Amino acid sequence: MELTAEIKALVLNTAKELKGSTRRMFMARTVQALGEGGQRLAERELGWNRGTLRKGKHEVESGIVCVDGFALRGRKRSEGHLPNLLNDITAIGDGQSQVDPQFRTNRLYTRLTETEVRRQSIAQKGYTDEELPTVETIATKLNMLGYYPKKVAKSQPQKNSPRLMPSSPR
Repeated sequence: MELTAEIKALVLNTAKELKGSTRRMFMARTVQALGEGGQRLAERELGWNRGTLRKGKHEVESGIVCVDGFALRGRKRSEGHLPNLLNDITAIGDGQSQVDPQFRTNRLYTRLTETEVRRQSIAQKGYTDEELPTVETIATKLNMLGYYPKKVAKSQPQKNSPRLMPSSPR
């Protein structure tokens, strides 16, 4: 069977708009409609991967949808590589932190910068420079733990402003 340019464009645009298992199942049904040698024709004319076509054919025949493992891809979090990292950052941060002086928020303000937390992790906790994450990652972890590296604000006493008497000049 020969595919015309209009049919190719229609099938490719439809497949491009679909995602995941619905796309694979559409591709498998299209190959079934092409008949004998449909997989090779779809691979040659449409540029579809035959492994994807086989997976879609399996999904159509069995009715079981294969779940994509997108969350399993990519780089792991720093806690996955260093399981004690958050506990060590908390131990370093607790000694240098205080709550909001006016008790308006639950934030912990710390005098330590991200660079200092990283330096103290190397010095006190025995990490090496290569295994610790970057300063930006440590800043993210500090924020996630509730620490906000800012200058600790001193609580200012309220000023006693002199009350004007009705008889005093303005």
